[in-house]
Amino acid sequence: MTSPQFEIRPSMIKGDPADAYLHWTKEVMRLESLNPVVTMDFYASNDGVLCGVEEVKALLKSVLPQNDSESSVETLENDVQVWTLREGESFVAGEPLLRVIARYAAFSLYETSICGILASCIGWATAARQCVRAAGDTTVIGYGARHIHPNVAHILDYASVVGGCSSASTLMGSRQAGRNPLGNMPHSLPLIFGDTVSAAQAFDKHISMEVQRIVLVDTFKDEIEEAMNVAQVMRDRLRGVRIDTPKERGGVTPMMVKEMRAKLDYMNFRHVEIYVSGGLNPNRISEFRENSSPVNGYLVGSYISGASPNDVTADILEIEGRPVAKRGRLPGKLDGPRLDRII
Repeated sequence: MTSPQFEIRPSMIKGDPADAYLHWTKEVMRLESLNPVVTMDFYASNDGVLCGVEEVKALLKSVLPQNDSESSVETLENDVQVWTLREGESFVAGEPLLRVIARYAAFSLYETSICGILASCIGWATAARQCVRAAGDTTVIGYGARHIHPNVAHILDYASVVGGCSSASTLMGSRQAGRNPLGNMPHSLPLIFGDTVSAAQAFDKHISMEVQRIVLVDTFKDEIEEAMNVAQVMRDRLRGVRIDTPKERGGVTPMMVKEMRAKLDYMNFRHVEIYVSGGLNPNRISEFRENSSPVNGYLVGSYISGASPNDVTADILEIEGRPVAKRGRLPGKLDGPRLDRII
């Protein structure tokens, strides 16, 4: 995956998303002329897949002291350090994921945002990794954007790819992850055309060949019959078909996919791939795999987008190099042999 570029909004740099008590604390310390170098460790409550550190890195690079007339290189070297695990690494609960060593006022307003970025992204990436593991060597595509607020849909797609999805459904999210979006067509296209084959032909006529031709085949007729109809018209231009049979009609089943594969092969459409979607989760994906169902790709939406955040805690564990901790915590930096310095 290419290095992602994250836009840090002015409101975040201003500290608007911060808990109010962090603003009050910073003001008290300013008036009392207190601004020590602290070591703050961030860790999660549950095992998971790390995601969000690249966005956190972009935020911290925007706000931590830079080399200017007030800060020498030597001062920065001694005062500002950021250490993390790598994006996409698995971790265990309580393991340090991020360590910031800097003067407290330089980053105090961003504790809330950092915890939130990591918690949400870890939840999504971990859910994606569970689906990818269940799928084995079969492609998994993130399709959860329609289940969450659009302001964070691209972050969800990025986290899905970090978790192992090959791509995602939205333009912005796939671009964020350095991938091409993979999709097909919504039910609205054949519904408006009144016929799946006509809709597929129009799509093929007008959309760039850079976009793969994957046709939805469950709108009007039997899924297998419709797949055959589309394949006979589009032939080599058809990459695949997607089955999204709703639960009201029993959903997509392993046997349905097996039968479709057999009939496509019999008619010499062996190149046509079969994608399935609709309420998929690791258990349902495992069902297809255990039944040797020849699925070429799983489109997973709500299982990833609906994943609970993995709560992230931030603790000051050193002040000016002296181990400290609140009650219930052990003083001193957490053991973090896998941390790499990024700033």
